[in-house]
Amino acid sequence: EWASGVLFRALQPALVRYLAHYAPSVADDLAAETRLSAAHLLVGFEGSARDFRALLCTIARRRAADHHRRERRRTQLVALDADVEPRAREDPAAVALDALDAKQAVELLRTVRSADQADAVLLATLGDLPAGEIARVMGRRAGAIRSLQHRALRRLARHFSREAVTKGARETM
Repeated sequence: EWASGVLFRALQPALVRYLAHYAPSVADDLAAETRLSAAHLLVGFEGSARDFRALLCTIARRRAADHHRRERRRTQLVALDADVEPRAREDPAAVALDALDAKQAVELLRTVRSADQADAVLLATLGDLPAGEIARVMGRRAGAIRSLQHRALRRLARHFSREAVTKGARETM
């Protein structure tokens, strides 16, 4: 029991940051659900720490998918005097120019072209998983994962270079 507590405390921050990509408002709750599911599997688990992180990420993805399915089924009530216009998302340029912490980095990954690209980068950075393990978690081949990561990082690099040019132009005015 003591060892499992140490293990989960060590993995908790990365797990919450990973889940914040999918469901920021309930990331802590989803992490708790993930820990409970993983705790039941821990008794018969055989493998390395990396294998356990991969298992944890797989469970977390499934918990996030379950959460979104539940949310889609839930009836959304809107007060008559409520603003029904959708609000604009936070400006990614402002986020990129701020000092990036983990939460901001997850937000910035939402600007990549596909959810799979963002997922591949998140699993590599926050889950500390190699392409082969990510492929297993996502149900893809390792080469496809490396390609997804490359495209996502290239898109983020273009985003940062555009922001640097825009910032430089503003400073010269």
